Amino acid sequence: MRSTKFERILVAVDGSENATRAVKVAVTLAEKFNAQLIICYAIQTPFRSFAQNGIAVPANLLTDYLSAAREDAKNILDKVTRSAGTDRVKAVRAVQENVFSVVEAIVNLAEKRNVDLIVIGSRGQSGFKKLLMGSVSSSVLSHASCPVLVVK
Repeated sequence: MRSTKFERILVAVDGSENATRAVKVAVTLAEKFNAQLIICYAIQTPFRSFAQNGIAVPANLLTDYLSAAREDAKNILDKVTRSAGTDRVKAVRAVQENVFSVVEAIVNLAEKRNVDLIVIGSRGQSGFKKLLMGSVSSSVLSHASCPVLVVK
């Protein structure tokens, strides 16, 4: 069996506890393999269903939403970058703006950057829903062309 070498690891973040756990795992792997860590945050296009139904959305509402989303992304990425901030991890940020599908944004970025591994958090639920994986993590797992590690 041949040894696996990870040179580029993408971790998808959204500010959740599961994403925080995924970051810890991704940082550990990046340190171990001396890999570049790509921290991905996707800003989903809002009001998609309105646009599809021909309902106009005021421009200022969209501008306010995107401004707030960018600020959230910056705060989350600052926090994640600090937590990854060891001398042994080369971390870069990748904000994907105005995407219709978070899954597509993650998978496309992984392909574009020749990522060797995607690390993503699972959805935290209780009871019966605990048996089901989150829709984003499940879809990334299904559509990515590289290995995917889902962190609980």
